[in-house]
Amino acid sequence: MKKLVFITFLCIAQIAISQNYKFGKVSEEELLEKTNPDYPEANATVLYKKQQISFDYVQDKGFIQNNEVQMRIKIYNKEGFDYATQIVKLYTNSEGSTSYNESLLGLKAVTYNLIDGKIEEDKLKKDGIFEERTDKFWETTKFTMPNIKEGCVIEFEYTVQSLSKGIDDIGFQELIPVKKHEFKLKTPEYYKYKVLLNPRASYIPKLNYSTESKSITFNYKERTNGRVSRTEFSSSKVDYVVDIIEANLVDIPPLKTESYVDNLRNYQARLIVELERVEFPNEPKEYLSTSWEKVTKAIYDYSDFGDQLNKKGYYNSDIDAILKGVTDSQQKTALIFNYVKSKVKWNNYNGIFTDLGVTKAYKDGVGNVADINLMLTSILRYAGLNANPVLVSTKSNGIPLTPTRTGFNYVICALEIGDNLILLDGTQKFSTANILPTKALNWLGRLIRQDGSSDWIELIPKISSKEMVSLNIKLNTDLSASGKLRNQFTNYQAFRVRDRFENYNTDEMIESLEKGKGELEISNFEIENMNDVSQPVTQSYDYVFNNAMEDIGGKLYLTPMLFLAPDENPFKENVRNYPIDYVYPIADKYMINIMLPDGYAIETMPESVKYQFNISDGEFTYLARQNGNMLQFTISLDLNKTLVLPTDYEQYKKFYQLMIEKQTEKVVLKKI
Repeated sequence: MKKLVFITFLCIAQIAISQNYKFGKVSEEELLEKTNPDYPEANATVLYKKQQISFDYVQDKGFIQNNEVQMRIKIYNKEGFDYATQIVKLYTNSEGSTSYNESLLGLKAVTYNLIDGKIEEDKLKKDGIFEERTDKFWETTKFTMPNIKEGCVIEFEYTVQSLSKGIDDIGFQELIPVKKHEFKLKTPEYYKYKVLLNPRASYIPKLNYSTESKSITFNYKERTNGRVSRTEFSSSKVDYVVDIIEANLVDIPPLKTESYVDNLRNYQARLIVELERVEFPNEPKEYLSTSWEKVTKAIYDYSDFGDQLNKKGYYNSDIDAILKGVTDSQQKTALIFNYVKSKVKWNNYNGIFTDLGVTKAYKDGVGNVADINLMLTSILRYAGLNANPVLVSTKSNGIPLTPTRTGFNYVICALEIGDNLILLDGTQKFSTANILPTKALNWLGRLIRQDGSSDWIELIPKISSKEMVSLNIKLNTDLSASGKLRNQFTNYQAFRVRDRFENYNTDEMIESLEKGKGELEISNFEIENMNDVSQPVTQSYDYVFNNAMEDIGGKLYLTPMLFLAPDENPFKENVRNYPIDYVYPIADKYMINIMLPDGYAIETMPESVKYQFNISDGEFTYLARQNGNMLQFTISLDLNKTLVLPTDYEQYKKFYQLMIEKQTEKVVLKKI
């Protein structure tokens, strides 16, 4: 027994020795690993991540935040090469105070490859580091690792330093597995933070809480004037408590990718840290963002937000000319909205604060989201309309769970006409009233009125977006089908088509429509209302679909939806981790007319059915009938609920599977 214990101890000791996480101590075993033993499908693995956030006091400056990061990543194949490029986002206000600017310090990175049994190192050089200013508040440092090969290991470390008290969310999960993660957050007792683990995450890390004592030594220098001038030095010491949160995690599962997920980050295991107040001895308490009302007011009072709404002189004469003689509110709205969209182009930068300022953006004809939509709000108010800005968090920014200014990164305009609330975004060429870019449809937005009050409003669309398809089919003796197809798209379906085909020529559109549709050949393609956003988009074309039927024993087998029939059910998992997000309500309708070929009659055809999901949340209908030598099918899908929760997944999966089976069911024709 003692011998067995001794052998076990030796094995554990050997493992501990081989897993040396000190920077530069990459092992041969790590380089030889071909796949992750627990997740063989993973393209890469975080072998080790260490993050420590601490505050060190520097005399005459105060507490300086140091966010130290070290990562070691194993890349198994070419699909994992993306992890060789890393981005560090830094707050750097180029125009205002630099006191809270973040600096990137001590960046070093190495790529390790095993060549002929020898570990070779390639260090990151300056030509692999790229700095870019995204707007006046943010810049990014992107670095790309050298000599990336399948099987390599990359390692990097850096420190982000600033005087800011704010702490970014700490992510514990990645899209790839994490073998080991060491984390420590050390904050002085004078800063009171509220911490929250993301309640949407399925993986909950174990955190440990503790404290430690620390002291600050203040040094003083005083010049005295007497008979003999001299400099006197003195010092004093202040003891304080450091609050510590730490975690030592192993084998963290990756975020599982699922179809129709809005943003995986919303379900990531992460720690949200929000500063509530500052309490220095013998000083009044400083309360910070403790409610959404206070957050909203702080944003509104900022000069690059609220002040921009009050500026008018730069557009008055232009707007007076446009609105001359117009009294109808809806007509005013349309004229102003279209004018702003054509006058100022979006520079692809998001943000709740203006970049150039509305006056310069108007003059230059370019601006960020805030420049354009705060300008739009101001002009609508000038025209006598009840318009207000709405703060939004885009899907990539996640859903804010605690009151914080960083919870918002986008702003739109809300117009109240009677009992109707109309949402507008002037950054998008093809946007219309209540048709926003889908990235902005992230649950709720915060509407700010002129009197300073604010409320949450729903961003999820209520009106269905429709695709209506008319498909005429002639069956030919060579087993092909030919005919004409006509589509009509409304609302978000139309927005999607316009956005997709904006820069396509006719041949490129045809190629895109033919892709993945078997032996489909399209001709005489036409598309209407691509730029007239007040009308539905319509497209039509003639087609030939070879091998549309199967001849088995003299009988013809045909799927009525032809190349429009779905291939497979995207919902294959037995268990769903995250909600299914359709973004907007959908109403699809297919009207199909099939002309029977001479010498054939119906042997069997699909029966008419109706399937429902959660009574009214979803409905699929399939109506089939014969009228002489014509077969007529009316197939419709109405999804009234944009979000299907995991608790309803099993029922929805069955509903969807029944729908797929029906859409792929065949008509059987026999010879007369």
